[in-house]
Amino acid sequence: MEAVWPDSIVEENNLTQNIYTLRRVFGESPNSHQFIVTVPGRGYRFVADVRTVDRDIRPSQESESSFDPTRRSTEAPLQPGPVSATALRELTAFNSDARLKNAKTVKIAPVLLLIGVLVIMAILFVWVRDDHPTLHASAALAPSPIREKGIAVLPFENLSADPENAYFTTGVQEEILSNLAKIADLKVISRTSVNLYKSGTTRNAREIGQELGVTHLLEGSVQRSANHLRIHAQLIDSRTDSHIWAQTYDRDLVDLFAIQSEIAQTIVAQLDAKISERERASINQPKTSDLVANDLYQEGLALESQAPQPESLLKAIGFVERAVQRDPQFMIAYCALARMHLICTNMGYDHATPHREMAEAAIKKATELQPDAGEVHLAQGWYLGMERREYDRARAELELARHTLPNSATLYFQIAYVDRRQGRWNEAVRNLEWAVTLDPHNQELLFETANTYQNMHRYAEAAAFGRRVLANSSHNDYNARLFLPNLRLDERADLQPLREELEAILREKPDVTPEIACDLLSVALYERNAEAADRALAAFPPGEIGLGPGLTGPRDWCVGLAARVFDRPEEATRAFETVRSFLEKRVVEKPDDATAWALLGLAEAALGHKEKAIEAGRRACDILPVSKEPLWGSKAQRDLAKIYAWAGEKELASRQLATVSDQLTLFHYGDLKLSPDWDPLRGDPRFEKLVASLAPKTP
Repeated sequence: MEAVWPDSIVEENNLTQNIYTLRRVFGESPNSHQFIVTVPGRGYRFVADVRTVDRDIRPSQESESSFDPTRRSTEAPLQPGPVSATALRELTAFNSDARLKNAKTVKIAPVLLLIGVLVIMAILFVWVRDDHPTLHASAALAPSPIREKGIAVLPFENLSADPENAYFTTGVQEEILSNLAKIADLKVISRTSVNLYKSGTTRNAREIGQELGVTHLLEGSVQRSANHLRIHAQLIDSRTDSHIWAQTYDRDLVDLFAIQSEIAQTIVAQLDAKISERERASINQPKTSDLVANDLYQEGLALESQAPQPESLLKAIGFVERAVQRDPQFMIAYCALARMHLICTNMGYDHATPHREMAEAAIKKATELQPDAGEVHLAQGWYLGMERREYDRARAELELARHTLPNSATLYFQIAYVDRRQGRWNEAVRNLEWAVTLDPHNQELLFETANTYQNMHRYAEAAAFGRRVLANSSHNDYNARLFLPNLRLDERADLQPLREELEAILREKPDVTPEIACDLLSVALYERNAEAADRALAAFPPGEIGLGPGLTGPRDWCVGLAARVFDRPEEATRAFETVRSFLEKRVVEKPDDATAWALLGLAEAALGHKEKAIEAGRRACDILPVSKEPLWGSKAQRDLAKIYAWAGEKELASRQLATVSDQLTLFHYGDLKLSPDWDPLRGDPRFEKLVASLAPKTP
């Protein structure tokens, strides 16, 4: 990369994005790559038949003169990598007099040349990775693609004597960022990423600009004393580390919102960005006129941004509820309340509090206040998608939100969520990658993108994002450290990297933590190691553990799994009876919880109750029909196959697997090859054929 683009910033992911674009041009489906195939660990191969057309094709002067190297795609999520002007001329400039008889060949010819350029990129990538491990390791820290008119609003410094004004200062930064993010002609980095660059620390403008993929930074300070306010703001060109604008505002406190609007509009003018009348009106409309309510709202957001623990979320909800009590017209605070309640529901924190109903009420109130606001459409789309499973309606709401929230990483994440639920995997990764562009340090987004590629069996892309997760995480983030070893297990049924990483963690921290107990148990079960399984179970914390999306339950589930594998019938019976009792109560409380029904079916099968097991498994499939839920419906069908296998109905299990065998996102080679869950089907030709179809094709 240094040889080809010495003065440019190039990510490994540029190759992935361009390959994805080419596959779309060829009309390839996710599971049918007849033109370009992925060679795991190496790159890509063009496999279509090619024939020579014996006609003279010469560069056209007209095409060459019309080339504009600064022109950018209007489709935001696709950010092409830098290719030299000469290369692009060679790819696009064809003699207008040359008329090829085969129209299809005309369309494919320039694409074939582009593939040639990409092959060179792939070779360079492999050279860097295989022969220069240091350069390869640093690739995970590669910056986001730079975009003109891109800006990051860094945390402002609190110069007030009272440290309690920190939330007030954060609110100033947040409001300016929010105003700028409404401008479609700007690329504005989300708060999660910019807040990593704390005020009061030494900042390297060039490095920050490259890491965030922007050309400009806004920083400043806030000083509040009684009813007086001083805000200083300065705009920096991150490419040259030069100040291009600065202004100090000495005003009364009541002028806060006018100052924030004025700063945002000044930045728009400084960057020569286009702004519509609707965008200008939105910037001029403050979220609230109550400064205390705004402080409470900001304190709630700060708590929400912490690790998603129920205690933090409940405290955040309390602050935002106080904010709307002070200002019942605080629309965006109602949207934040809805989001927080939905997170509680999605993470299974709704045992004692009806968070779903409270989210509904908050959305209803926000809709009454400003039905056309982008934040309202986003909240409605989130609720319809995650809670009601009305994906078409959710997509419509999110599309409306996109018109007024063009820089919302959360919005693109929600669109990707709906994409995945509907089986639109390529669209999902495209929207996730754009969300990452807007919020490049957001660990959740990076993880979700990596996991989505993993589910698509696009392991190279998953590994690239996994490395970014690792580069942005602490050494004690075990989920980040174990992602790549688990990826190797999925792709190649290779347990060694996972085992070695777990052993390294244990050496560093002998008192095994709950974060790695599940992985320890998985390895033990894959290896059929009873002693290791017992050690892993001893590491589980008391109380409930995660059993599935939005479902927590007794650790007896894991105890039962291990006892079943190691032929301890009495222990297995005790454990699964406890689990069954819990799940029976769960499906009474939430009869539409398909995950609980599927697990209940497995528990009944483990207890030898064949009819009850099959009935529960089929109930899960009825709740999530594939016609309505392509993703989760297929998972319910797969779980039913597992229930059949556990219940001794091998023929039904094989037939059931055949109905979903084409849904590759449901299966990974490592799990099918090693998991004891599938032991009842080993030796069945149909099952072995499925396993073989997922085996790695290259060493």
